[in-house]
Amino acid sequence: MNRQVLRTILFALPKVMNLTASRVPAFAERLKQRNLVAWIGLQDGSIGRIVEIRGGRFRSRAGSPAEAEVVMSFKDPATALKLLMPNRDQLEIIHAAKNFKVVTSGPDESVVWFTQTLNFSETAGLSMGTPMADGSIRYTTCTNGGPLFVYVKDGRILRVTPLEFDASDPATWVIEARGRKFSPPRKALVAPHALTMKSLVYSDKRILHPMKRVDFDPNGERNPQNRGKSGYVRISWDEALDIVATEINRQKRVHGPGAIAFPMSSHHQWGNVGYYLSSLMRFANLIGFTRVAANPDSWEGWYWGAMHHFGNSMRVGVPAGYGGVEDCLKEAEMVVFWSSDPESTNGAYAGFEGTARRMWAKELGIEFVHIDPHCNPTAQLFGGRWFPVRPQTDAALAQAIMYVWATEGLYDEDYVATRTTGFDEWEAYLLGETDGVPKTPEWQESETGIPAKDVRALARKWGGRKVYLAVGMTGTGFGGAGRGATGAQWARCMIMMMAMQGWGKPGINFGNLEIGIPHDLHFYFPGYADGGISGDLAFTGNAVNNYQRMPHILTMNPVKQMVPRQQMPDAIIDGEATGYLWDGMAQEAQFAPFTYPMPGYSPIHMIYRYGGSSLSTVTRSGRWVDAYRHESIEFVVNQSIWMEGEAQFADVILPACTSLERWDIGEWANSGGYAHHGVNVVNHRVVTLQHKCIEPLGESKSDYEIFTAILTRLGLGAVFTEGCSELDWVKRVFNSSDLPDHVAWKKFCRKGYYVVPPEKPELRQPVDMRWFAEGRRKDLPEPAPMPSQYAEQFGMGLQTPSGKLEFVPEIFKRHTAGNPDRPAVNRYIPSWEGRNAELAQRYPLQMIATHSRYSFHTGMDGKNSAVNQVEDHRALIAGHRFWLLRVNTADAAARGIRHRDLVKVFNDRGAVICAADISPLVTPGVVKSYEASAEFQLIDVEGETVEIGGCLNTLTPDRSQMRGTSSMAPNSCLVQIEKWQNAEAFKMARTA
Repeated sequence: MNRQVLRTILFALPKVMNLTASRVPAFAERLKQRNLVAWIGLQDGSIGRIVEIRGGRFRSRAGSPAEAEVVMSFKDPATALKLLMPNRDQLEIIHAAKNFKVVTSGPDESVVWFTQTLNFSETAGLSMGTPMADGSIRYTTCTNGGPLFVYVKDGRILRVTPLEFDASDPATWVIEARGRKFSPPRKALVAPHALTMKSLVYSDKRILHPMKRVDFDPNGERNPQNRGKSGYVRISWDEALDIVATEINRQKRVHGPGAIAFPMSSHHQWGNVGYYLSSLMRFANLIGFTRVAANPDSWEGWYWGAMHHFGNSMRVGVPAGYGGVEDCLKEAEMVVFWSSDPESTNGAYAGFEGTARRMWAKELGIEFVHIDPHCNPTAQLFGGRWFPVRPQTDAALAQAIMYVWATEGLYDEDYVATRTTGFDEWEAYLLGETDGVPKTPEWQESETGIPAKDVRALARKWGGRKVYLAVGMTGTGFGGAGRGATGAQWARCMIMMMAMQGWGKPGINFGNLEIGIPHDLHFYFPGYADGGISGDLAFTGNAVNNYQRMPHILTMNPVKQMVPRQQMPDAIIDGEATGYLWDGMAQEAQFAPFTYPMPGYSPIHMIYRYGGSSLSTVTRSGRWVDAYRHESIEFVVNQSIWMEGEAQFADVILPACTSLERWDIGEWANSGGYAHHGVNVVNHRVVTLQHKCIEPLGESKSDYEIFTAILTRLGLGAVFTEGCSELDWVKRVFNSSDLPDHVAWKKFCRKGYYVVPPEKPELRQPVDMRWFAEGRRKDLPEPAPMPSQYAEQFGMGLQTPSGKLEFVPEIFKRHTAGNPDRPAVNRYIPSWEGRNAELAQRYPLQMIATHSRYSFHTGMDGKNSAVNQVEDHRALIAGHRFWLLRVNTADAAARGIRHRDLVKVFNDRGAVICAADISPLVTPGVVKSYEASAEFQLIDVEGETVEIGGCLNTLTPDRSQMRGTSSMAPNSCLVQIEKWQNAEAFKMARTA
């Protein structure tokens, strides 16, 4: 029976394809692209048929495999039917391919084109988007700042707007607190940078054609010393791809696969297919490469310090925040925002979703306190007492508060006695019994600049109330004061403060109303860090759910060599580097060093750059310039959308398109992986089909297409694509999730989004740490700790050796003895680059550069985008948009600096020109700016070399926070500022 059905299918296949072509113009055009002869049949040759594509038509006839360019052969009829019938089971396809029950042979380019054509026949006729009254089509997309509607007419984007829900979308959640009912708006409150998408697509900085550096000859002189200096000439795609593919093979042949490195930025454009942990990881694994081991730059002080007091390695050392919004609104009396500015950092991806919740808290009379060197936008909007602590002295302030609690009995003694260990040793340190220095409010005053009386008053008020402690971006950790020399000290103190106050009891928790929404977290959709199409089980979250839910070919990087990201320029220049891993599975993994180069592997000789620039997101960024120009680096390719940052240091530039010019799928704020249930920062779970809204501009291509084209030249295109286009992979991601149980694929394609209904009130997730405070079994919806990581009974206690909150971490006692930077007792150690350091005599100002309100890392800044026109982001002076530097009024007056003067910010590492923003909102002795300028522009004026793009990470130290860690400390940075003496010469040159 199966044999006859197979014969019928092979005979009917051309008729089906021709019928599709007659109905779908796009498929008809596809068939006209090339002529091809394929043979499809059984491996024993007993059944088979020639399928011929010629002149845009399918034909079939009898024939042998010898006549065909592409041969697709199956082990038996049953296998063939499973893979050729409609509604195929992807698991069966992958199983057959892995075990050679189906073999497709022929030139790789032909195999890829033929298999993608077969799949295209099923998607080409789909209706995409919603027709509007004005003749436009409304599409959807998702960005790092939220989901959007994209209106397109005649192939051009008209406008983008925040996504708004309609009557068919589910009702939203309601929280009842103190006699009031609260419910969020039925629309996406996106970040400002999300709305710049149209300007980014049509930016004059777009790279629209492949280019080669004018003095780079792959077969002759390569002139690495001229990277970033010499210009470019336009070349064809064929030439560009041939150069890259040939160089990959040459590197592997001459040096070995470890000679190639893929330094990637932490964030690029949104989506589960195009994200770097998806298609780039699959591409790189198929080639083989030296992994650039990232440091936990969002978690620094939490991973290297706080985690060891309470565990939670799965979130890299930050608390979960479950149930925090409802508990805070119902129970809390005060919120202390400590190095926490959610109105700027937006919970990473949540836009202004949390703003309304903080408004509700103010309406309920919950008091706000802000501890920050800068009176940040959150403090400005909501008011409350501001404590202008000096940068990197936060741990001293925290210890003084805990001193008051300890000496005046303002802590939960029962909780400390039953839920913690090591308090006696910690209390002895606070009282000065171990070092002779009591940590009194008076002791901290000279360090922090906060008057002792104010610290004592805050400690007493805090100790007598139910308080939510808001730390970092989400209120439960990340960034903030954790990115400095004392970052781990501060993060450790935050955990210990909550331990003293009864962490997990009603109204006592971490959060700033940015996280902890009553979502249905059982609804499965993969986050971007869950691996996408990568097939990588080791360095993504693929193994938890995604690999089982979306069967795909396993990929693996056979190269074991790694290079630490922050030290990569030094590794190239000096030839060696030492790093320490960050790992989401265990607390102990961070203590073992790894070295570069690793015996048996080649040093790096080729750099394949993808995504946003590192030049403004790693410390002492100027090192990268020297690394790119180093003679050991034989080839640099940059796959970039815009001409910015590191693109100017490439030998060959491959023009990628934006996310509005390709297919993808993603859920708003769902990062997955190391930020499990990250969707808890947005008011509604929104999954979007990221429509291909317009065709790619110029000759740009999607990252997926570029990877496919390179790998096809290496004979790996079919393995990479599995016969799929990007839209096919989008459908596979859709099918792997819970979406098909709730919405049809065709309807999803038209509407473009799906809103997950909120959880029923009786099924809402418990409050984070409530189980621990009440001595119960853990009841939170998270897969870690692993069973082996519980001290005694599974599910009981924390991921610490004792199972309790540890004031003096046992793990530090075991592993950091002899390291004065990481003592088991969390001693206050002043910053090695702080106001009392010797360097302060020459550079007396402390510079802090946080995330911008208006851009997401380097993604939306620069490029003449709409965000550049925001005067609070960049200032237009002499035709150039300068980065802003906020300076206290007194510091400016002492230097003769006026508002919007061009100032030189400098230290021994370099000099950056900024526009002065004179304001009392920053404490004296501190200058405040932002990291992640997309522009990097070194110029020479009157013999002086300065950077005018705003790359302030040129000035930050590359020293690790503590010995024995791969941590960065950009907010421990001393500088001097002065009115730029060459400003007039610059202006004259610009206007001449």
